[in-house]
Amino acid sequence: MNKIIIGTVFFLFMSCGEKKSESSQIEIISISENDISITTSGEKIPSIDFETLQPLLNKYNDTTYVVNFWATWCKPCIKELPAFEKLNTDYGQKKVKVLLVSLDFPKQLESQVIPFIEKLNITSQVVLLNDPDANSWIPKVDTSWTGAIPATLIYNALNRKFYERSFTYNDLENELISILNN
Repeated sequence: MNKIIIGTVFFLFMSCGEKKSESSQIEIISISENDISITTSGEKIPSIDFETLQPLLNKYNDTTYVVNFWATWCKPCIKELPAFEKLNTDYGQKKVKVLLVSLDFPKQLESQVIPFIEKLNITSQVVLLNDPDANSWIPKVDTSWTGAIPATLIYNALNRKFYERSFTYNDLENELISILNN
């Protein structure tokens, strides 16, 4: 099954390669039972489409995933980012993975998103979702999502919860613990 996924992802990247600039092309996608790693050509933040992101939203293994949708222009998003970063630090060794999905415009990746991430010293994995067909992919994240941000998906093999709101660290940690303990 993993070979089929890898082959499909490879085919998609090869067929879409001409549309992306060389600096934001994804070179390596490592898909295993426990993780998906995205590596780019010297870039800190890969620009990916929803088809590439979707496997990260549906992994069923021994890891709990915290996926936050945000943007640099969203004040509540900016306010809560330190909570996700602290969660990544506090729970990173406990099979919890934090993924920050930027919904900024792709043309702002170099000028806004990367400098912002560097300024805040974010160490969580960050990707920029470069898929303009939001009406198609928003309900695939969660059928209740209106598209408002910040939005967060916390899930593991047994539990899945979606939140269309901002978090303090204590609230975020409590939600994570409730999923880990079920």
